[in-house]
Amino acid sequence: MVDLGNYNTLEISRTVDFGVYLTSEDGDILLPNKYIPEGAQVGDMIRVFVYRDSEDRVIATNLTPYATVGEFACLTVKDSTPFGAFLDWGLEKDLLVPLHNQKEKMVPGRKYCVYLYVDETSDRVVATAKLGKYLQNDDIQLEENQEVPLMVIGSTDIGYKVLIDNKYMGILFKNEVFQKVETGDKLTGYVKTIRPDNKIDVTLRRSGGGFNEVGEATEQILDLLRQHDGLLYLTDKSSPEEIYELLGMSKKNFKRAIGSLYKAGRVVLAADHIRLVP
Repeated sequence: MVDLGNYNTLEISRTVDFGVYLTSEDGDILLPNKYIPEGAQVGDMIRVFVYRDSEDRVIATNLTPYATVGEFACLTVKDSTPFGAFLDWGLEKDLLVPLHNQKEKMVPGRKYCVYLYVDETSDRVVATAKLGKYLQNDDIQLEENQEVPLMVIGSTDIGYKVLIDNKYMGILFKNEVFQKVETGDKLTGYVKTIRPDNKIDVTLRRSGGGFNEVGEATEQILDLLRQHDGLLYLTDKSSPEEIYELLGMSKKNFKRAIGSLYKAGRVVLAADHIRLVP
């Protein structure tokens, strides 16, 4: 049986003027000429993506969609109509988000996080922005401090909503972020806390138990000082953004590190800079 909305490996059964037909248990599927791999012949097994085209025919392509059925993705709206919105998912036929699958009316040009599935009534690949029932926060298989892939799916007053490992919803607090973050960004993060209510807090920096983090931060600051003739125009009054841009660390760790270096007599702290002691 063909796996609609996913990749299938099918055999080329015959050629026609406008393409080749691929054999499947559900009948032959057309692969148009422009998608035929160079050198492909009758009898070859090829990997293709299968979906319904604009005329509602099951068709194959060698294009790579931005997401497949069973996956989450942040996609851009190309058009909005009274019955739904159409998203760019990397194929010729845009992806429909029916009106009843929208949390709010989708606006062309904006990105939204959606989940892809096959609609049982129409047998088409569609998407929904109502993600709740597709998440697995009721059965979290994660550990604190575990490295996880993140995808930013929205923002709140306190931070950013993130999809964790394509399975769980979590929150990345604004005070943990020292870089520009937008919907659709893919990041590497770490599980900070799994709460009793199954909500997950994540961070972009692994917890190192304090001592290790400070040790790494001091070495990083010393390296940068050596690279800049012993002067670094940062202080404990610098903004978190400035510190992160230069050193990739939080202001908290920066202050702890320069305090440690000062106590050890390694640096002199001035009003607008840090100077390395020879």
